[in-house]
Amino acid sequence: MVALMPWLQPGGINTPQGCQPSDHVAVIVPYRDRVSHLHIFLSHIHPFLTRQRLHYGIFIVEPSSNETFNRGKLMNIGFAEALKIYNWSCFVFHDVDLLPENDKILYSCGSNPRHLSSAIDKFKYRLPYSHLFGGASSMSRKHFISVNGYSNDYWGWGGEDDDLSWRISQSGYKIERFRHADSHYKMIPHKREKGNPVNDCRYRLLEKRLVRWKKSGLNNLNYELLSLNMTPLYVNVVVNTFENTSRDEIKHICKSK
Repeated sequence: MVALMPWLQPGGINTPQGCQPSDHVAVIVPYRDRVSHLHIFLSHIHPFLTRQRLHYGIFIVEPSSNETFNRGKLMNIGFAEALKIYNWSCFVFHDVDLLPENDKILYSCGSNPRHLSSAIDKFKYRLPYSHLFGGASSMSRKHFISVNGYSNDYWGWGGEDDDLSWRISQSGYKIERFRHADSHYKMIPHKREKGNPVNDCRYRLLEKRLVRWKKSGLNNLNYELLSLNMTPLYVNVVVNTFENTSRDEIKHICKSK
């Protein structure tokens, strides 16, 4: 695959020649143990982004192997680590199993946070509910900082996107979407990983989102950087997310009723 993309710089960073890009885009992808999906994603997304003549980088963020998957916290970590490499103006938060189906889906940032993947084949290209902000979305650096990023509280599957959608609304922003017919995505079929069980506490955490908003996010982000490698196709970030310490902060919410 690398031989087919000779224009990429170390870390899979692309700088278009002959133009001044309006956005400098970091694509943040939380990931673990889905090698085939990652290969498909990279082979699709690099040509897609290159055609848009973007200055971009792709950041694959992995937790250490024994930790429960925390998608929101990995997004926050990717945001923080990406800014150590370049002062990106726009961030696309992206699941590894989603592939944009046409070039009308612009990976850029607008005056409001933007939900990109509003029409996914798995859901018959319908938007499941109006405040959905999951899958693939874009936010400017300013927007993401102003909402305090994702909550770090959601261990396992579910809840973090609805929490972020609420933060966006409470901050006075509106979720933008492109025309429905232009927002089609394909989802690569997969089974849920053992390290990403359904989060049984997600509804209780959503009930406490007002209390937790200013306490959990970019402003209390704790992690240990285990490695950062500039591979030919992406920046690989491996971290310890301090699951036990972070869970202690919410055990009063998540304790069994």
